[in-house]
Amino acid sequence: MRFISVREFRGKSGDVWKALVEEQELVITSNGKPIAIVSAVSEETLEDSLRAIRHARTMVAVDKTRCNASPRREGWDRTTSRRRSPRFVASAARPNEAE
Repeated sequence: MRFISVREFRGKSGDVWKALVEEQELVITSNGKPIAIVSAVSEETLEDSLRAIRHARTMVAVDKTRCNASPRREGWDRTTSRRRSPRFVASAARPNEAE
């Protein structure tokens, strides 16, 4: 995959389009950091390409959410984000103590 700067993309667009035909994908950079991917498509492959990109973005977002999810901590309810009261946790640990 070839990397090109924004300046090259603007200044040598004809060369960039020729490179796109050969490379099929180009990464555009700004100050050395990637900011965009340019991918060759045709009328026949446009919808499938967009669908694949959207699917990939969704999967990245799901993975990021999973990685950022806090691990289950003791005393936290499984179904809500509210902390269970210590009194409830203590009474649940010793059911029917009065009997």
